[in-house]
Amino acid sequence: MIVRYIFDMKIIRTVKRICGGIIRGSFRGIFRFLRRRKFLSVLLLLSCLLVYSMVEPHMVSIDTLRFSHPDIPKVFDGFKIAFISDIHAGKYYSRTRLEGLVQRINEIAPDLVLLGGDFVHGDSESIPWCFAALSGLEAPSGVMGVLGNHDNWAGGALVKKAMRDNGIFVLDNTSVWVYRQDDRIKIGGVADLQTDFQDLKETTADLETGDFALLVSHNPDFADTLTNDKIDLMLSGHTHGGQLTFFGLYAPVLPTASGQKYRSGLVRAEHTSVYISRGIGTITPPLRFFAPPEISVIVLQTEEN
Repeated sequence: MIVRYIFDMKIIRTVKRICGGIIRGSFRGIFRFLRRRKFLSVLLLLSCLLVYSMVEPHMVSIDTLRFSHPDIPKVFDGFKIAFISDIHAGKYYSRTRLEGLVQRINEIAPDLVLLGGDFVHGDSESIPWCFAALSGLEAPSGVMGVLGNHDNWAGGALVKKAMRDNGIFVLDNTSVWVYRQDDRIKIGGVADLQTDFQDLKETTADLETGDFALLVSHNPDFADTLTNDKIDLMLSGHTHGGQLTFFGLYAPVLPTASGQKYRSGLVRAEHTSVYISRGIGTITPPLRFFAPPEISVIVLQTEEN
């Protein structure tokens, strides 16, 4: 009996070890499966986000800002300005895409087209075809623009010549009056804050109380250098809206000295209102995430409307 009891106990212990091993092995297998499935799910999610960020640069939106100010003359009520910036024509932005962009802008039928600089992506090879394509822009009050830092790196003199040769007025450190009937508004520009010098006198010297003045500056940080309220609205680019953001809430990298302040959209600075475009093209990497490219349409309105 004792021998049989010992034998039975050995069998029971052996069965327990086998069952325990099977159970432990099963749990390890289940955990490995779940870990593998979790990894694959994360990998799939990241792949989807990457694909989306490759597609978003092609998702150009048309964003309309209705800007009201007491200095806007009544005859300019409804005056439509198309504004684009940061095309970065070159290896990431082709002539075909640019020609399509020009067609979309013309379909808006703007009264004036303003360009915020960074036409090319830091090399001179794309300058001729970039401005040949932009020469197709149509607006009764003209096409005007300033240079950005990438344009000066590519060759500022070449860019200015290409602009003039293709009917685009260079606004760097100068200005023009735009007339409608017997009234007018001032359109001015300054050279790039990072790679050139800025002279605002050409824009502000002949302004009188009650004149509406719009300034184009590639870099929005220029707004913080203003010392009076003569500029009513400033249009800028440069930031790309952050280009790669945390779902549009925060941009970890911005090429400005003011942090998130001038990332995109309409911002009130101390002495003026600033509208910052998210731009059209990209820098390296050629991706966007919750910072889609935009054609900005600024519609001037009298305060009565």
